[in-house]
Amino acid sequence: MAEIEHYDRAANRFYSALNIFSLPLVSWDFYASHHHRVCRESADVGHLKKLAQINKWASPVEFDKRLLDDKYVIVVTDSQLKIVHATRNMLEMNGYLPHEVIGKRPKMFQGKNTCKETSKKIGNAIKKHKVFEAVLLNYRKDGSTYKCWIKGEPIHNTSGEVVNFIAYEKEVA
Repeated sequence: MAEIEHYDRAANRFYSALNIFSLPLVSWDFYASHHHRVCRESADVGHLKKLAQINKWASPVEFDKRLLDDKYVIVVTDSQLKIVHATRNMLEMNGYLPHEVIGKRPKMFQGKNTCKETSKKIGNAIKKHKVFEAVLLNYRKDGSTYKCWIKGEPIHNTSGEVVNFIAYEKEVA
């Protein structure tokens, strides 16, 4: 035990002289999870930018801010409302992986207790190519419910045609 004591004092003197203030190992767990999230969401931003480029979106969208700063789930549909992209953070909100929702309609998240009136208002806004904002009772993959704040808007291409719809979503209390 005395040998370890001498080592600890010697190591303390050495590192103190270098003015190195390292993080405890537990901090690396927090950093690693943040780093993983940033890498995952940066990949999503890249895919969204590519989608915007392919479909020749007329207006730029700040995916970085919406996803990384605001922490929204982003769902993009085609003009027929079939999901063409969903960000990976969707898993945390409703239990679905993006590949499980591609090709399906956003109605898949609704169920028997979803407000029909709110759904109808959203549907009318989409038909009229208008921006909408609502809170809707949605269903997770496991069948449990959550309140989802949604802001949706049509996306026009450089010719003025609606080519996609984009929704920013977040679970709310």
